[in-house]
Amino acid sequence: MTTTTRVLPLPAARAWDLVADARNHARWIPLTRVDVADGYVVAVSGPRAQRGGGGLVDRMRIDRFDPPHDDEPGVAEFTKVGRVLRGTARIEVAAAGPDAARVTWTESVHLAGPLPAGLTRAVGAPLLELMVRRALRMAAHEAAREAVRGG
Repeated sequence: MTTTTRVLPLPAARAWDLVADARNHARWIPLTRVDVADGYVVAVSGPRAQRGGGGLVDRMRIDRFDPPHDDEPGVAEFTKVGRVLRGTARIEVAAAGPDAARVTWTESVHLAGPLPAGLTRAVGAPLLELMVRRALRMAAHEAAREAVRGG
């Protein structure tokens, strides 16, 4: 499992719109396209994925999608239900002041199949951590540009 937290210079509601909408993740995860429909997120990663080609499919069921409200953080939870990738993902967005939000992104991913889940989770964890850190870094850059423009 990997957990990464980053503060974005946006109000919690706007930070939620940015990071919880999985379609935005295609800008932050290299060689990836993302589609959202019928309660599922389908991310496809590969050299031609952004142009409609095939690749590694990460199919996720949206289990929870509650935006921040008042002092309550927003929470999005996903279960990976693909043929290859299994596990969970969670994005939490909490206010960290009037113009800042703390985003915590947690993922636990393993391969479906004959190898033990714990083994494939441990082997894939470093790559997963890099991906999540990169995604939040890119989101923070977008948030900073938006904050400078005044929203």
